[in-house]
Amino acid sequence: MRVLITGGAGFIGVHLANELYRRGHYVRVLDDLSAGDPERLQTGITFSRGDVRDVPKLWSLLQGVDVVYHLAARVSVPASLLYPREYNDVNVGGTVALLEACRDVGIRRMVLTSSAPIYGNQTTEIVNEEMPPRPAVPYAVSKLAAEQYMFNIGMHSGFETVALRIFNAYGPGQPLPPSHAPVIPQFMQQVLGRGSVVVFGDGRQIRDFVFVDDVVQALVSAADAPHVDRQIINVGSGQGATINELIGVIEKVAGRSANVLHNTERPSGLSRLVADLEKAKQLLGYQPQTELFAGLQRLMDEDPIFQHLRPVTDA
Repeated sequence: MRVLITGGAGFIGVHLANELYRRGHYVRVLDDLSAGDPERLQTGITFSRGDVRDVPKLWSLLQGVDVVYHLAARVSVPASLLYPREYNDVNVGGTVALLEACRDVGIRRMVLTSSAPIYGNQTTEIVNEEMPPRPAVPYAVSKLAAEQYMFNIGMHSGFETVALRIFNAYGPGQPLPPSHAPVIPQFMQQVLGRGSVVVFGDGRQIRDFVFVDDVVQALVSAADAPHVDRQIINVGSGQGATINELIGVIEKVAGRSANVLHNTERPSGLSRLVADLEKAKQLLGYQPQTELFAGLQRLMDEDPIFQHLRPVTDA
């Protein structure tokens, strides 16, 4: 199989590209390096730096490609509130540009990494794919629009499309930017570094944290699974944990107590969001393998960011 991964030098993209390459597939990666690191890609993967909105470049990269994984996107929920135009331009405009190129060149299937915040606040903790979208932030709006453009253009152009709604993915290699950092690496750094863990709200909001290897398992399956055309599929752990519970597990993994500060003046986001995985099991044979404690242990052991912060224990 010949594969193009947009955003393939990013967090999930690197793990996906390396796994597909290990399985013997020919892998091309396109990334603008706004957040990616091509040094983490295995030797043998073809890397191109560029913008997903550059249609002529996409034409050349798509030659001979069977499956396109579209991961290129702006992904910070808080940043989308500040820069909604940029999120629309990249997440929606970039998707449409890629779809035009896929239509022009001809591919077999496109797999989109979509996002759980599309669901917004629902009446139940566990959400399934039949629930109506209630996007509450520009990021979620942009991902919902990307889904709909993909299904529409794929249907009219004759290639298959599938959207995987990823929940809170984490694992080694996740960037830790100075602002709008993902919650797990941010909390891990603060606990290991004996800083303050700032929690917005009371910490009882529930999230589904899924290890990156499990996300990659689902993405790999989506390339050739039957009966997935124009399907939306949840990818998570299927298990909910409150932010307070997450901090407790990080404390156990790190061997240190957290100095928790609650900020009640800023909103805490969605109150609860956990994936119903029945559709993923049926269509992708998906079964998450990594529980939260084990995943956090691997994050601490394998991510260079945390190596110098790990507590020293006696032999």
